[in-house]
Amino acid sequence: MSKVIVVGGGLSGLSAAHTLYDRGANVLVLDKNPFFGGNSTKATSGINGAGTNAQAELGIPDSAKVFFDDTKKSARDLARDDLIKVLTGKSAEAVNWLQDKFSLDLSKVSRLGGHSFERTHRGGAQFPGMTMSVNSPFPKIFLEATISNAFPASLNSTYAQMEALEDLADSDPDRVQIIKKAKVTKLLKENGAVIGVEYEFEGKTYTENGPVILATGGYAADFSADGLLAKHRPDLLKLPTTNGDHCTGDGQKMALAIGSAGIDWEKVQVHPTGLVDPNEPDAKVKFLAAEALRGVGGILLDREGNRFVDELGHRDYVTGKMWENNKFPIRLVLNKESSDEILWHCKRFVFPSLGNTYSQHANSHPGKHYVGRGLMKRFETGSELAKEMGLPESKLSSTFDEYVQIGQGKKSDPYKKKFFHNYNFTMQQGPFLVASMTPVLHYSMGGVEINEKSQVLDTNKKPIPGLYASGEIAGGVHGANRLGGSSLLGCVVFGRVAADSASSYLLHSLATGSGPAARLGQIQNHLKTTIEVNPQNKNVQLTFSWDDAQGKNSQAGGGVGSAAAQSAPPHQTPNQAGPNGPGAGKTVEDKGPLKEYTLEEVAKHKTKDDVWVVVNGEVLDVTKFKADHPGGEKAIMLYAGRDATEEFNMLHDPKVVKKYAPDSIIGTLKQG
Repeated sequence: MSKVIVVGGGLSGLSAAHTLYDRGANVLVLDKNPFFGGNSTKATSGINGAGTNAQAELGIPDSAKVFFDDTKKSARDLARDDLIKVLTGKSAEAVNWLQDKFSLDLSKVSRLGGHSFERTHRGGAQFPGMTMSVNSPFPKIFLEATISNAFPASLNSTYAQMEALEDLADSDPDRVQIIKKAKVTKLLKENGAVIGVEYEFEGKTYTENGPVILATGGYAADFSADGLLAKHRPDLLKLPTTNGDHCTGDGQKMALAIGSAGIDWEKVQVHPTGLVDPNEPDAKVKFLAAEALRGVGGILLDREGNRFVDELGHRDYVTGKMWENNKFPIRLVLNKESSDEILWHCKRFVFPSLGNTYSQHANSHPGKHYVGRGLMKRFETGSELAKEMGLPESKLSSTFDEYVQIGQGKKSDPYKKKFFHNYNFTMQQGPFLVASMTPVLHYSMGGVEINEKSQVLDTNKKPIPGLYASGEIAGGVHGANRLGGSSLLGCVVFGRVAADSASSYLLHSLATGSGPAARLGQIQNHLKTTIEVNPQNKNVQLTFSWDDAQGKNSQAGGGVGSAAAQSAPPHQTPNQAGPNGPGAGKTVEDKGPLKEYTLEEVAKHKTKDDVWVVVNGEVLDVTKFKADHPGGEKAIMLYAGRDATEEFNMLHDPKVVKKYAPDSIIGTLKQG
């Protein structure tokens, strides 16, 4: 089957896969993780778009030209006008595509740092990146408008695309194939063109042929001694990261190995606001306090209770000021108006389909998500906050009063902040939600060099036929600094551009008998086929072998399959693709009656080698599953031996357990 191979199942890879399918191309998606999503599911601020339908409805006079100028200013001396033009010029189309094709709610529009207008789109309440991709143990948000309103653009966009692609793999398996836990290790190249990939799956090596789109993400978690960070930014190795451990620059390294050019390797974005866990202040991986928290009005205060920066400045500027000021702990403070506007970070979320069983106290405790994880504290008054900070009430009151006057236009801001939202901070009017901040590695602007068609360039700045890159792996798009909200945008825009280019290349190859199609024909010419028929047992055996020395030499060249390589395994259904492999399709009903357990019995199972949790009345043994959980083992161990229903339903569709981990269900919670 002639196909385009997409390496990586985050938002960019999924956007490419859907676009390829719509263009009539066959597609194979390979991902080294048990679940799709990548870092896209963690994006929490939203997706940028200029001139969108949502902006028009809100009367926001934005344009691609203004967005281009803002992006170029942020990119500074490393601006690539050709790439910025694609990013900003196709931004409205990208946002509208997500809304129209996947029925996503991206109606809320806010202004992040460095933007001239409100152009960062999200839904009515929670994590945006998850929504744009869909298929891991997270919410199936796009199914209900009420649910889609509760999650941010990343959550909705990512999960919507995951779910839709899995449906296509089931309904049209001849055109869409998915293989997870498949680690691509090599790009296959012949006569200057990329003709496929070699990958490892369940201990065996396989090859696939076709044009390749690399959508493997960045390298902001590549802490290896000989990794990309060590080579280009050794000064950053001691910093924590917001990235998953899959962000190790795999795609970049494979592309470099076959002669691609790299660009801006030293440009790694250090986000100013990583959340410090008081229980693990030195943890290498930290949750991100999204820029959206400052966009809705959050302010940054140093240990003396002073502001020291324009909270909506470019990210590298804010980070630089934090280090320059060096008066840690630095706290992010949200007043009631700010936290109410961004409920998906700061309040509980409840799935309406669950009724009142788990929702009777739904919104009674603002900040439950972060407070429950010990990352954020709630203070009813400014007096309580001042006491926590070890400051006189008069000092904090003075800071608040001055900020209100600046917001009202009565005083100029010493840090030249231009946009003020929910600025009414008063000592008496709580509650305040507060968290300690630290700079964190967040995004790699550097990567393999591409052109405006997402073609990967070689060291002579010429396109490498058959190879494309999109998303964070594609360097040069953002220049010296990335604007908030443009990560998800880059994933969608360049994922779709790469798909257009790759599908055109595949069509041309098929029409002219060149490229991968011609190579497959050459392979067929070298194959000797032997057919043996056994009439006694009615068996027919087909044997394929290389017929001449030319074929052997061709194989030895490594172009298509080494001696260790095998034909590809069958594609996986959603259940087979999960961490429990082929057995994951088994339903709970197959087990017969389930045993009842008390919460006291569950509480005995809370070690790394024996982990039970309760979710929506079901007792789960997640000991084996925890290593494959997209949020990492820590996300599960926080609730070991406990009823995690409320926290689970804030981030998951209740149906995902039965879909992706039915074997973990061992019983039900005994009532009464």
